[in-house]
Amino acid sequence: MGSVVFIAVFSLTSVSFQQAAYDPGKTSGKVKMLDTEFVYGDDKRKVPLRIYLPESKSAAPVILFSHGLGGSKENNPYLGNHWAGRGYVVVFMQHAGSDKEIWKDVPLRDRFRKVKSAASQKNLEGRVGDVPATIDQLTKWNADGKKLAGRLNLKKIGMSGHSFGAVTTKALAGQNYGRRGQVFADTRIKAAVVMSPMFPRFGGNADTFRKVKVPWMLMTGTKDESMIGRGTPADRRKVFQQLPKSGHFYELVLHDAEHMAFSERTLQGVEHRNPRYHKSILAMSTAFWDTYLKNEEAARRWLHSEDAKKMLNPRDQWQRK
Repeated sequence: MGSVVFIAVFSLTSVSFQQAAYDPGKTSGKVKMLDTEFVYGDDKRKVPLRIYLPESKSAAPVILFSHGLGGSKENNPYLGNHWAGRGYVVVFMQHAGSDKEIWKDVPLRDRFRKVKSAASQKNLEGRVGDVPATIDQLTKWNADGKKLAGRLNLKKIGMSGHSFGAVTTKALAGQNYGRRGQVFADTRIKAAVVMSPMFPRFGGNADTFRKVKVPWMLMTGTKDESMIGRGTPADRRKVFQQLPKSGHFYELVLHDAEHMAFSERTLQGVEHRNPRYHKSILAMSTAFWDTYLKNEEAARRWLHSEDAKKMLNPRDQWQRK
């Protein structure tokens, strides 16, 4: 009789262990959304924010997200909801000068030209100013006893972005700009997920990414082309090639994925979603955040195991160095 009881208990324990296996594709907990804004600087530059809050009230790591040309804080809710459901405070910034306002009420035939003109050095510098200003504002809100009091672990900040948002992310996370050095880098950012990265058309060389120290995960597709930035899949992959061999750089190349595979809508407002791509993007990015912002050993093991590859299509490419 005792032997039978022992076997039953052992079986239940095994089932519980299997159910507890690390799975970055799943979320738990409810997510709340807060729309707010702040102004900073002598020119009173306004930064609208959409903040996704996890259910827990304890201090959580923070992920900042920078949209692409013509985008807004409303973009990519699939990322905000998933990451917040995993226990992160996710802050989507909106960048004046290169956001949806540039094509609002513009006829469809003129929209491409209008958006392309916004891909300027001036707007890049406005964007990279928005990020440290946002971190400063979050710091104030975290301490003021009001909106976000005690909800933010600002020692664990990740940064992500797509397209022009990827350019922004690379700048803040350690890209080198020739004689100017890492002029835009913010040491408060501890990890970065870069979607559709671009190797600089002018001035890019072996030193451009050589000094990057924080972990990066790069994501692109075999058809990830953009007429606005004249980016090609081969150009995008040069970024990973130039990063140092540090042990915490990753690259995911989704087979047949186009530029907007990382978003949910095109500039024309048409829904653009591929469940297979989004499933892989969410799982890989979540395991990366869990590894480098939460220091979870189970996440690191998963990210470096065959289990990670099982989330991908056999023709997707996945590597690290």
